[in-house]
Amino acid sequence: MKFNYIIKQSAGFLSLLILLSISACKKENTDKELGALPTADQVKFTVTPSTTNANVVTLVNESPGFKALWDFGNGGTADGNTVTASYPLAGTYNVKLTIVTDGGSVSSTKAVVIANTNPAMLTDPAFTTLSGGLSNASGFTWVIDQKSAGHLGVGPITSQAPDWYQAAADEKTGLGFYDDEMTFNMNGLKYTYDNKGTTFANASNAPGIGGPAGANDPTVNYTPATNLTWLITETNGVKYLTISGGGFISYYLGVSQYQILSLNENEMWLRCLDKANAGNAWYLKLVKKGYVRPVVQKPLQAANLSDDFQNTANFTWTTENIDFTRPYDNPAKFPVNTSAKVGYYEKRTGDEGQYGNLNVTLPYRFNLATTNKIRLKVFFPGGNNFTKTPATVSVKLQNSLLGGNAWQTQTEIVKTITPLQYNSWVQLEFDYSGISTQTLYDKIVVQLGGEGHPNPGIFYVDDFEFK
Repeated sequence: MKFNYIIKQSAGFLSLLILLSISACKKENTDKELGALPTADQVKFTVTPSTTNANVVTLVNESPGFKALWDFGNGGTADGNTVTASYPLAGTYNVKLTIVTDGGSVSSTKAVVIANTNPAMLTDPAFTTLSGGLSNASGFTWVIDQKSAGHLGVGPITSQAPDWYQAAADEKTGLGFYDDEMTFNMNGLKYTYDNKGTTFANASNAPGIGGPAGANDPTVNYTPATNLTWLITETNGVKYLTISGGGFISYYLGVSQYQILSLNENEMWLRCLDKANAGNAWYLKLVKKGYVRPVVQKPLQAANLSDDFQNTANFTWTTENIDFTRPYDNPAKFPVNTSAKVGYYEKRTGDEGQYGNLNVTLPYRFNLATTNKIRLKVFFPGGNNFTKTPATVSVKLQNSLLGGNAWQTQTEIVKTITPLQYNSWVQLEFDYSGISTQTLYDKIVVQLGGEGHPNPGIFYVDDFEFK
């Protein structure tokens, strides 16, 4: 009995030790997770000018914590306990160090005085390319290259290209993006952002400039700061353009540093990060204000195009907001067209289908003096409501180099299908001999059932030729 009692006492004592041990571990872990909130007087750092260049300083963190974040006061940032900052221009710069501990974060600021400007630090040719140099008192003004595909783009942070999305020419018209002007002046490295009152912002970052939170990129009423500067630096062979004071270039993403992918006297391509989305990298294309990119003309030649919508054609159609199938069973193998297979063309309902069409852009311009007639066959089923959907066939020749404005230079010929021609194949010819001297066209647009209305229609097409 005494033996059993001793065992019970020992077991109880062991259980007590285990409970105390667990309790102590829990308390220790809790204390570590919560930690103590750091205080501003704990944030200390030293500033040491380089012995060879007083405009370059070494900043050393002397504070506790597991992360040190720096804002150099000239637009540059860095992280790490020991970092280097460069100040080509004389002035006073407020360097801010933020330390992060288990209990939170806190910052402290120290003024760094640079006594003299060091012109030798501004010898990178990119300074002059971007601003015109010290002799150019007004600097150079840059704008978004709205006519260039990919003037705004995004891709993964692991890439150096906008793999996910590239804006088409003029895609962001009316959003307060294309009227922005960014001026870089080498005198004082002054940066001026003139947004004409509004800024186009990334949806996730828009609240950073007082914009709304939401799913779509908003246009934000915003007044830019007037005391901004800019600087070009190079790290491991990569050049960066940095704007001070939280400044940015046109599209707001919450960041101020841009990697320079390419820069010449008229064009600039930049890459930057996304403050709200760490996995994204964004791209901006800019051109110098007033620069008009020269148009490289395609060669001129006679068209030789044909498509029976059954065999492989010598060109490829592009469909725009229509449902199109090829080959498709001929709905009526009657004279004019006894082919087994044709093309099925369905105009979509609603706003999406208002300007639907078939189109093709060729690698050459049409020599209409040599070849100037387009022929095709169409079948308009009588089941369509032709009181709402016009019984028309339109063929347009356009200049694709004008992008979304190609329609402004087009020559269009429209044919009307009469009620007696419903439910039968009709051979049509579109004669462009009247513009045989025109040499700008390289695109063909075929449109069945009219445009500019939301009503649907089903049609068939066959035996297209331009030769």
